[in-house]
Amino acid sequence: MSKIGKMNITIPDKVKVALAGNILNIEGPLGKKSLNIDLEIFNLDIKDGKEISIKPKKVDQKIKRLWGMNRSLINNAVIGSSKGYEKTLELIGVGYRAQLKGNQLNLQLGYSHDINFDIPEGIKISVEKQTTLKITGVDKQLVGAVASKLKTFRKIEPYKGKGVREKGQYVLKKEGKKK
Repeated sequence: MSKIGKMNITIPDKVKVALAGNILNIEGPLGKKSLNIDLEIFNLDIKDGKEISIKPKKVDQKIKRLWGMNRSLINNAVIGSSKGYEKTLELIGVGYRAQLKGNQLNLQLGYSHDINFDIPEGIKISVEKQTTLKITGVDKQLVGAVASKLKTFRKIEPYKGKGVREKGQYVLKKEGKKK
C-alpha cells in the first residue's frame, strides 16, 4: 500500500472538481488546473464534492509509485487553486537589484549587462524591495521552475554568499585564504 496514496484529499468550499473522461478539472478562486489521469489503472471517487480518493485497480510495485505521485499531483492542484503557491527570492550583493518592466523582470546582478526575464503565463512576480522578489502562482511546479531559473542567473558564491537565493536558504560559507 502507498502511504501517501491511501490518504483522501479534502476539497475546500470554494473549489469545484469535475471529471470529464480522463481529465480532472479543478477550478478555484485563484485559477483553473486540468490533470490527465489514467483511468485504466486508477479508480477516482469524488464524494459529494468534499473529498477525492484515488485507488489502483491492481497493485504492483510500479503502480504503487504512480499511485502516490498521482495523489500528490491532485492535492497540489487543489491547494494551488484555493491558496496558491509562493516563493520569495533575495538578491544579495552590492548593486544587485530587480525591477518590473511590463511583462519582463529586469535584473541587475553585477554583470556588464542587464538580464531581462520574460514572466511566463500563470505566474505573478512582485518586487517588494529592490532586492526581494515574490513569485506566486497556481501551479506548484511552474512556481518552483521560475524560482530555480532566476537562481541560476547568479549562483551563490561560497566565500561572501553573494547571489540569488530563496528566503531562509542556508549557505555554507568557506573560509578565505590565510597568510
